[in-house]
Formats: sequence, structure tokens, C-alpha cells
Amino acid sequence: MINLILFGPPGSGKGTQAKRLAERFNLLHISTGDLFRYELGNNTPLGQEARKYMERGELVPDEITIGMLRNKLEEHPEVAGYIFDGFPRTIPQAEALDKLLASKGQEITALIALDVPDEEIIRRILLRGKESGRADDQSEEIVRNRISNYREQTVPVYEYYAASGKSRTINGMGEIEEIAERLAGEIEALA
Repeated sequence: MINLILFGPPGSGKGTQAKRLAERFNLLHISTGDLFRYELGNNTPLGQEARKYMERGELVPDEITIGMLRNKLEEHPEVAGYIFDGFPRTIPQAEALDKLLASKGQEITALIALDVPDEEIIRRILLRGKESGRADDQSEEIVRNRISNYREQTVPVYEYYAASGKSRTINGMGEIEEIAERLAGEIEALA
């Protein structure tokens, strides 16, 4: 099995590339945003728990998110592996993910980070905001704050996996297809 974390700041192209890689390598694309929408939309027990925190404006505890991930993994035993998009974002989440995978006799194969300069990230997100109408994608100040939060809170996850030789970085600039080929080459080298 190949279990990947696709990593990078908001707007680096993780979601776009994760979908392509999932199809190409028969991996289950797991986006925490999609998981939350599913669990909340279907009013599952975990969705109900998550809603309680969200309604109070609090972060959903990692154990609830990990529960959602566990459910998703168990629904799809037929895949050749997983590609995690947007998770883990903190060291405790990385440790919880490792523990979850270990309980299934698996581990993270690699974390692949998309390297994209901050100014390009801002340009991409503001463009996305014009197309999507998302308010948080239309303010340069908010986008810069999201990048700052990523650097402070999420970049340590790269170092966590680097300590075991699993972190890699690829150039996230260029056409979508070019980036996809760089990623595919990295994944093929892992197999």
C-alpha cells in the first residue's frame, strides 16, 4: 500500500493534485473538509459531536476527526492506499494518524510537499475567491494570515515525517499537468 500525505500551504494545489493522483494510482482521496461535510450533512453520531464544538466556535477535537478518518478507511478496503489532503495539520494529528494506520498494519509512505512562493499562493487564492465567492478567499489580509498559521502550526508536521526520512518537496509551480507528472514520478519512485 502507498499512503501519502499531500502537503502545502492553502492554495498550493493539494486538492486538485490529490484528485488526479487518486485516480492514477487507485488511492482513496481523503479530504478532511469533505469528511466533515459528509458527517455533518448525514447527521452521523460523529457529525453531531463535531457540530456541538463548531456551534460554540471551537476546534473539533482530534479524536472526532480521527474517528471520521477511521470510518472512511474502513468503508474502502479495496484501495491500493490513501492520499490525505489537508490532514494532519499538527504533530498530535500526525501521531494520531500514525497510530490509526499502525492499528491496520500500515504506515505513511511519504509526505510530499508542494513548494509554492507566498506571492503565488496569494494570487491563486484571490483568483479562486473571485470564481467561488468564498469570503475568506477574497481578502489578502486573511490569506496572508492563513499562510502565517500554516507556517507556524502545520510546517512542523513536515519536520516530524522528515525525522523518519519520509518528507519530500517538489516544485508546485507550473501547469497542473506538469506538477501532476512531478508528483507521479515521486510516487513511482516510492513503489
